[in-house]
Amino acid sequence: MKLFDLSNNVAIVTGASTGLGKGMSLGLAEAGADVVLVDYVSSEETEKEIKAMGRKAVTLVANLMSIQSIPSIVEETIRKFGKVDILVNNAGIIRRTPAIDFSEKDWDDVIAINSKTVFFFCQAVARDMLKRKKGKIINIASLLAFQGGITVPSYSASKGATAQVTKALANEWAQHGININAIAPGYMATNNTTALREDSVRSKSILDRIPAGRWGTPEDVKGAAVFLASQASNYVNGHILVVDGGWMAR
Repeated sequence: MKLFDLSNNVAIVTGASTGLGKGMSLGLAEAGADVVLVDYVSSEETEKEIKAMGRKAVTLVANLMSIQSIPSIVEETIRKFGKVDILVNNAGIIRRTPAIDFSEKDWDDVIAINSKTVFFFCQAVARDMLKRKKGKIINIASLLAFQGGITVPSYSASKGATAQVTKALANEWAQHGININAIAPGYMATNNTTALREDSVRSKSILDRIPAGRWGTPEDVKGAAVFLASQASNYVNGHILVVDGGWMAR
């Protein structure tokens, strides 16, 4: 189990207050990591649960629709913990509108946080990781990095960009001891999918295709996050790990 031990590691997780971000934060802490929790609202509940495990946790409130707060988040993490070992780029939004009516604002907002912020957060932590020739970056993509989806054109574009940026950065940074990969979650029971789950027709069509026969949960991504953050994945780079209950196999 030493391969998966994250003791003495420091992780930054964005979008850490709820959903997949909270699930991955708890998973990293369970494996031994201390965690800096970043979200546009307080991640106090996640912080309490991590501290109850005997790990350290810090909550930082920041609006990641802009990249302006990224340098200060990294600087604060290094000030408190001395380094950044792991970044989980999880924060993101989705806007659902038929393509014919999709607005420029909805396009720009989704692209800003789902892909622009992802790239510049990777860049910011890599500056510290390159000095130590060590680091793990995990970006959160989606099944829509592979498929087009319905009424979510900017989301699909942004997640496709996340997958490709992950590969591009692996090509440059793997030689310097940085592993950068992505998790592509399937249909998860989170705030982003509330509208789908409340639509009986869409929800049934989705469940009918998932071999596992259920929506995923935040607990379902814990193991993938720990694997990609740990020594167990030292020779895994530029990979998009699908966690989808079998959706893509159908």
